[in-house]
Amino acid sequence: MTWKHIFTSSIGKKFIMAFTGLFLISFLVVHCLLNGLVFFNDNGEQFNDWGHFMGTNLIVRALEIGLFLGIILHVVQGLVLYSQNKAKRPVDYAVTAKSGNQTSTWYSRSMTLLGTLILMFLLVHLYQFWMPSRFGDSLQGGLGVTQLGEATLSNGKVVHNLYAEMMVVFQNIWVVVLYCLAMVSLAYHLLHGFQSAFQTFGINHKKYTPIIKVLGAAFSIIVPLIFALMPVILYMRGME
Repeated sequence: MTWKHIFTSSIGKKFIMAFTGLFLISFLVVHCLLNGLVFFNDNGEQFNDWGHFMGTNLIVRALEIGLFLGIILHVVQGLVLYSQNKAKRPVDYAVTAKSGNQTSTWYSRSMTLLGTLILMFLLVHLYQFWMPSRFGDSLQGGLGVTQLGEATLSNGKVVHNLYAEMMVVFQNIWVVVLYCLAMVSLAYHLLHGFQSAFQTFGINHKKYTPIIKVLGAAFSIIVPLIFALMPVILYMRGME
């Protein structure tokens, strides 16, 4: 398969979807570990310290560019595949096709919808947290975050107080609810996408597939749950 076929053929597009999907899953692991630091009741010191490192390290910043490219490529290829499948079957079947004894799940048939919801959430998330951490709080004037300034940590470093911004944003109960709903979409998206990526690469064996299914199910529950608990915990801290 040539490079041209990778980007133009149906199989090539699926390979790109699988590769970028696994790349984004690896990012979720790192992001989840970083966000998990907010559970420490230290007024966000460890979270801000590691956030400062991630935001100033040149290697991480370079990987950040790759992350955005991966997201764009994943979204574009997903929409292209969806459009092609729609064109081949303009009228939906009255009965869902079965593969063996397994009936396809609703979330496996709704990956485009779930992905769109996640993309909308991601854009809001970037506006609320990533943009001010990279370009300054002036972009977030409407959220009342500018008054928080910066935080001086115990080791003497002055860093962007992302924890304080999160405390402000997550005092709106509707924002908390929307974040939790977005994590439900992410969970279902991962539930199908995790296993599907390995199948695309041909890893479909009676010995390994059950393990991949278990790992995928565990990942699709644990990671979104941690992300969903974060705004809930911060909301409850703000109510104290």
